[in-house]
Amino acid sequence: MILAIDQGTSGTTCLVVDGELEIRGRGYVAIAARYPQPGWVEQDPEEIWSSVLAAAEAALAAAGLRARDLTAIGITNQRETTILWERRSGRPLQDAIVWQDRRTAERCRELPGDLIRGRTGLVPDPYFSATKLEWLLARTEQPAAELAFGTVDSWLVWKLTGGGLHVTDATNAARTMLFDIGRLAWDEELLDLFGLDPSLLPEVVATSGVLGEGDLFGAALPVASIVGDQQAALFGQGCFEPREAKATYGTGSFVLVNVGGDRGPAPAGLLKTVAAVAAGHDVQYAVEGSVLTSGAVVQWLRDGLGIADDADEVERLAVEAGSTGGVTFVPALAGLGSPYWEPDVRGLIAGISRGTTRGHIARATLEGIAHQVADVLEAHPDGVAFLRADGGASRNAFLMQLQADLLQRPVEVVAEKESTAVGAAALAGLATGMWPSPEAVAKRVRRGAGYEPSMSRDEVEQRRAEWRLAVERARMR
Repeated sequence: MILAIDQGTSGTTCLVVDGELEIRGRGYVAIAARYPQPGWVEQDPEEIWSSVLAAAEAALAAAGLRARDLTAIGITNQRETTILWERRSGRPLQDAIVWQDRRTAERCRELPGDLIRGRTGLVPDPYFSATKLEWLLARTEQPAAELAFGTVDSWLVWKLTGGGLHVTDATNAARTMLFDIGRLAWDEELLDLFGLDPSLLPEVVATSGVLGEGDLFGAALPVASIVGDQQAALFGQGCFEPREAKATYGTGSFVLVNVGGDRGPAPAGLLKTVAAVAAGHDVQYAVEGSVLTSGAVVQWLRDGLGIADDADEVERLAVEAGSTGGVTFVPALAGLGSPYWEPDVRGLIAGISRGTTRGHIARATLEGIAHQVADVLEAHPDGVAFLRADGGASRNAFLMQLQADLLQRPVEVVAEKESTAVGAAALAGLATGMWPSPEAVAKRVRRGAGYEPSMSRDEVEQRRAEWRLAVERARMR
């Protein structure tokens, strides 16, 4: 049995996974985010850790197991979220700066884009960790030698091992804006650019491999995988071949296309990143597009506008409306991500009339999510064979059918929506011999609903043109 820890932005999910990739137990604990200023997003690192313990306890109880019955632990995490803590005490210096945070947008405009893109595959954007870390360090007088930086994976391994290990893996390191994805090493020139002492940084270890023992409820267990959440989902969906793509519909929507061993630059507007690689296998890469607001805008309809009580009601309202009534919604509540990378753009609802209903707005919201994913895949010149979908919104049949229509490609929804946790479990299982190969993992991935395109190409082109016009309006404001 593997315990998969999936530490996400909204909360922590823990799964107990058996040798057939079946879920034997599940636990979930929500965590809070704070918004101290417009564009700022923070979380308490100790609350993140407490949520892991509580979710793990719930998953074990649901499975009827104790920690000592587990074979290993696999970790997947929200990427880019930045934590700085004291090595001696393990005390965080400040709250974690979450990946959605935009406080360093001005600093990013000063950075050398060509250098950063050439080394890291990324674009200068406050989304990534480097400027977050720079901001935190500017507000402490403690020497770098006394401090440790990490993304959430590093923090969790530090806590599990009682400070014994300060590590990350290449999939997480690749999201810091400090990591050379060709050499798979921290880049000295980029560290100098941000004034960072190398002693702050975690050691980069294998994505899949036993890296040490952690203590969970008194049981000594091998930590056998660390992987960023989107790369975990790509692996957990069985996308092992070039042109196979996945989209995770969570707080944001994250689209990855497997490009195999291709180390060349990503298409304009997209990112190049390291894909999860099992021990003993060649390094693989992925092209990624990041939509910064997806599920979060559905939450906003619920909590901010009171349009619906939950996501199911949003879908029902959208279907009953039959159309958007001329309303277009560009849900750039945290700026525009791929392929635009404009952090200062804000959301735009256009076309409202006296006859506009909450159903029209609900439908325009879901259409905005689907169009943003289509923007990402449209920027990929080689196209994709199909799209595999996971995450909470993948249960929305209206959204998935619309996605297939806009892409003119089949969309397959995985039966287990927690593909990130399944991917972490699969990588840990490979490291401990539970499965002999990635192919053995792929055979155990269960597929759910499938959606085929039903909209004509002419109608798709018309809708896409209307969407592009709405985006341009949002960008000009």
